[in-house]
Amino acid sequence: MTRAPISLSGRTVIFDYGEVISLGQSASDREVIRTLAGVDGERFWPAYWSHREGLDLGRAGVVAYWRAIAGEIGASWDDARVHELWAADLRSWMRINPETIEVLSDLKAGGTRLALLSNAGPDYGSYFRHGPLGDFFAACYVSGELNLLKPHPEIFRHVLADLGISATEAVFVDNRERNVRGAQALGITGHVFTGAADLRAYLASLTSVTSVTSFASRARSGEAAPQPHEGEPG
Repeated sequence: MTRAPISLSGRTVIFDYGEVISLGQSASDREVIRTLAGVDGERFWPAYWSHREGLDLGRAGVVAYWRAIAGEIGASWDDARVHELWAADLRSWMRINPETIEVLSDLKAGGTRLALLSNAGPDYGSYFRHGPLGDFFAACYVSGELNLLKPHPEIFRHVLADLGISATEAVFVDNRERNVRGAQALGITGHVFTGAADLRAYLASLTSVTSVTSFASRARSGEAAPQPHEGEPG
């Protein structure tokens, strides 16, 4: 694959984090968490996910989240074990997809404005902003800090307003179709992430649309279009 800068003039590309920028939890990481929990996976994982929305909405802190899981599965964890569970869980979502990072890098090289929008607990905010990922993004939005959750329209409206852009100036990338559909309902261009190669091809298709739109806008305003250099197609 030949890499090149990706320039989407006048557009802001808003990225989801989990299973787009990050990889999904590995089997070994999941087993570490389950072992720390001290119960079988059939009991643990449904409870883990059933209480996740409250954490991602910021309605409950990290400790309350793990206590709620313990209450559901009949576990008894002391403060140290809760901290171990939190650390193992956080670490399990830190495996980065290098191909997506290359796309981010090429967008940045092309001068395309980027933002991050993640359904995550507020404890992820510092990592997003102050870790290496923060260098890519004009702003990072975390559902647990905003008390808003994708795919509800309020979180997308908040992001657009804070970035100072209209829906037509935004491109949203997420691995969950329902989140993409939520963005599209507001007029945001959306792409369901299935892999970095497909994403790169999709963004490349938008560069052509952006170029044509820019040319048409100049024509309507009476601005002279740039002339081709010698040997360049007109």
